[in-house]
Amino acid sequence: MFDTAQTDPAVTIYYCVIAIMKTNEHRDRGFLDEIAHRVMIERGLVPDFPGAALAELEKIKGPAIEPGTTALRDARNLLWCSLDNDDSRDLDQLTAAESSDNGEVRILVAIADVDAIVKKQSAIDLHARQNTTSVYTASEVFSMLPEKLSTDITSLNFDADRLAVVIEMTLDLNGAIQRSSLYRAKVRNWARLSYNSVAAWLDGSGPMPQEIGAVIGMEGSIRLQDSMAQKMKKLRHEQGALVLETIEAKPVFLGDTLINLEPDTRNRAKEIIEEFMIATNGITVRFLASKHFPAMRRVVRTPKRWDRIMAIASERGTTLPLKPDPKALESFLAASKKTDPLHFPDLSLSIIKLLGRGEYVIQTPGNPNEGHFGLAVGDYAHSTAPNRRYPDLITQRLLKAAIEGRPVPYSIEELEILARHCTEAEDAAQKVERQLIKSAAAILLERRIGDRFDAIVTGASDKGTWVRISEPPLEGRLERGYEGLDVGQTLRVQLISADVERGFINFKRYIVILRGVLFEHYSHERQHENLLQGLGRRATRGFLSRLAPQFRQLGSADGISRFPWIPLRRARSKRAWPLGTELDWQ
Repeated sequence: MFDTAQTDPAVTIYYCVIAIMKTNEHRDRGFLDEIAHRVMIERGLVPDFPGAALAELEKIKGPAIEPGTTALRDARNLLWCSLDNDDSRDLDQLTAAESSDNGEVRILVAIADVDAIVKKQSAIDLHARQNTTSVYTASEVFSMLPEKLSTDITSLNFDADRLAVVIEMTLDLNGAIQRSSLYRAKVRNWARLSYNSVAAWLDGSGPMPQEIGAVIGMEGSIRLQDSMAQKMKKLRHEQGALVLETIEAKPVFLGDTLINLEPDTRNRAKEIIEEFMIATNGITVRFLASKHFPAMRRVVRTPKRWDRIMAIASERGTTLPLKPDPKALESFLAASKKTDPLHFPDLSLSIIKLLGRGEYVIQTPGNPNEGHFGLAVGDYAHSTAPNRRYPDLITQRLLKAAIEGRPVPYSIEELEILARHCTEAEDAAQKVERQLIKSAAAILLERRIGDRFDAIVTGASDKGTWVRISEPPLEGRLERGYEGLDVGQTLRVQLISADVERGFINFKRYIVILRGVLFEHYSHERQHENLLQGLGRRATRGFLSRLAPQFRQLGSADGISRFPWIPLRRARSKRAWPLGTELDWQ
């Protein structure tokens, strides 16, 4: 069998061979597109733009100009740049940085003025309101706005003048925000940059991107942005923001044939945008509150399964307080990342699942709401991606009205209805994206039924138990052997089915026999000496009873097996299984 614990190049070669074998069978991209259309409709989303929206689009000939607007500043001379994924075409934000003689640093974030083109209650707006977000499936992006807008007319494209809402913040030497302001402005993108190439340059593993060298002063600006982002990140974590790092799957196509799912990991360039956007989202909420405007906020409430988070920390030697405490959880996560970086994404995913989902709520003037537990911020709204997220477009309309002294463009009742709808539609979009990733994975895995994988439990409820494997990085349902499992536990699984149409990946639990004792894969690496010494003797009932209190603390079994295992019970069989035999979980 093909074992995923082998080398990564072997996995890639395997997928390439499969891609060549099935070239004449079907086109993966088209097949996945058909599935995406069907699943979006099933989830209440609309994959295609209605005729009224397309007719309205035909009348839009170019970017908004708004000549004679007195409140519109000209900020085109600033060293603006965009920093996004290599293949991104909808550029929502630009950033710039300037230092001052007193040590303070001015960070500026320009957000594309989508509202200047997409007016409330227009046909295009009503379609965007229906889906509330762009849906990024394995094979196609179903844009919230027509691509003529989101990738051109309302996108902050390279070497193009565009209207924007600018958030300006002044930071001290430690990265703390001292003051901020918001205004409308004309901007120009002087350098279209990509995360991966910038991150490689900042880390010293790659050359400086040509786009940076082509603009005088851009190198200094990017390095200043990086320096301040790292200080802002450090400050947030000191305040209790959680260090979390997950691995997402990114489809790789050869023409129309899917050949792999690669992990899409964090890097230093992504952290620049992450920190600036978190700061921007907080500033927008506080600005609206200062103008006595309502705000649509994004919150992650206090986790309901704190008891399980405590248990996961305890298994790793850390005691968390009885009441949810983001600072204590952050300290545990930071220490875990330092001591075991290889398995930290698995731990992060477990914590994310236990924290629960975010939701949109309306904050009315004078009535503060709950904050964002994971980000350790009390004020947080989505405002930085109006081309692809409807809550951001709502926030932009509120901001522009507040800046210009106009009345609130939405009633409280309307905003509350929109908040509930945006939460539900965004959840539906995420389910579509997850299902399409699983459908893509099923294409790659349909010839690997019976293969074995290391896995971690990511969900356990009455609805079922879910596990995640790392190569390729995806989740599937555990059909057999799920009794007693909970989020964060690790195990060995076998693939039993892969359904491309429905996006179903199903596994069963696996066990192993070592000297007459049933062992199960378990990743925690503590007290393995007891296990090694015990197996060096005869595995008697007395030995097993002495080990029993430590079953969930045992770990690495180097010298016995490639994988760490945990003893479950005495094997009741007259036959002698060879050392390391893996058995089906009935």
